[in-house]
Amino acid sequence: MITRRGLLGRAGGILGSTLGSGLMLKAAATASPIGGNGWPDDPPFRFAGDMTDFEAAQRGLLPLYDVNRDVATFDAAYYGAMTRPVQASYEAHSRWVNQNHALFLRNGAPGHPRDGELDRSRAAVARLLGASTGEIALAGGGTEALYALIANYALLKAGDAVIYADVDYDEMQYACDYLEQSRGVRIVRFSLPEPHNEANILAAYDRVLTDTPRARLLLLTHLSNRNGLVPPVKAIVAMARARGVDVILDSAQALGHIPFTVDDIGADFIGFSLHKWLAAPLGTGGIYIREERLRDIAPWLGNRIHGPEDIRARIPTGTVDFAARLTVPRAIEVHEAIGAEAKYRHLLRLRDYWIDRVRDIRGLEILLPETAGRHGAVMGFRLPGMTGPDDAKTAAKLFLEKYGLLLVAKAGLASGPVLRVTPALFNTSAELDRLVAAIRAERARFA
Repeated sequence: MITRRGLLGRAGGILGSTLGSGLMLKAAATASPIGGNGWPDDPPFRFAGDMTDFEAAQRGLLPLYDVNRDVATFDAAYYGAMTRPVQASYEAHSRWVNQNHALFLRNGAPGHPRDGELDRSRAAVARLLGASTGEIALAGGGTEALYALIANYALLKAGDAVIYADVDYDEMQYACDYLEQSRGVRIVRFSLPEPHNEANILAAYDRVLTDTPRARLLLLTHLSNRNGLVPPVKAIVAMARARGVDVILDSAQALGHIPFTVDDIGADFIGFSLHKWLAAPLGTGGIYIREERLRDIAPWLGNRIHGPEDIRARIPTGTVDFAARLTVPRAIEVHEAIGAEAKYRHLLRLRDYWIDRVRDIRGLEILLPETAGRHGAVMGFRLPGMTGPDDAKTAAKLFLEKYGLLLVAKAGLASGPVLRVTPALFNTSAELDRLVAAIRAERARFA
């Protein structure tokens, strides 16, 4: 097993110089000042790192995180990990909510009414997406958000068709399958042809829409959790709309990863996660419904806590982690201080860093589209001879136990399983060098 001491030795060039200089440690303070009524008052966050240079960006980003480095974790597609400022804000809000307990939960805390404070979080998300606050509802993660949109889509009739592809997330496929059982619709599944270039993608969606005249709903993934594919969303949404087909967009992997607004993509219904690439606390996500389309998503199981004209009726209204939701504006502040475009460029540099160093391995299959801009930092690869799901699971276990590298075995693509590599902002080129060395050492494992 890779030890913490060994890892720090390997990463010493970046980590040592960063800690030695103290860059950003002041900005990454671990406590929030207290304002009126004991309310956590987050100080303004300013990022002093240089995101234009790959090595300098790593030096600036590292002090923002307090993460276990005994294992190099390449799984930001699951959970991005809070930065220190966000974690401090979350802990302070947790204390405040606990101190004010039912008084706050009943919307009666002096100076800080529950709904008013939660609306600040909704407004911050709305601003990030170029939407209005009334078009945003907070949810307990991307999966809950998308279940709410899919299961409660109101315009389906028995005999209508619902379409999804192999790149779509497992649980969102299950939600569509549920519509077959509960609403009497027909499910149409199709696979995107490889290579995943723009022409192939558009042709595949055009074909399935043409061949499915009773299609009413299309699930579309903004950025695939399996291989990082970013399809031409706006063009597909327009293509579907021209045929009278609505799109529910799964942006769980896109928000905080690739910069976009609702007008950029044109979708009327979007579900997203906030605890992945935006690095908000666990259990945060949300939905966007374009204002004029609100009635086309029914309230959650007949929810009448909020009125029918309130988007919040479309989400479960049980007791949630309020502190997590109250921390969302801080996560957005940190995200914007680093810079959405700069963050995206750095994630792509992390991706390209390891891919460029393994391209020459004979038989190694890297699922990188031919079209530039059609991929995020999520990336899948196959070792030579790796064909079945068991091979992928065996390889993932090997990389973890032998090399201290967390990769994820992902099935579901028509072309076969992959090992997924998803670097986060806290990952370093030294950790990626370890990944490259491990791939080279195991390249003949399944050959």
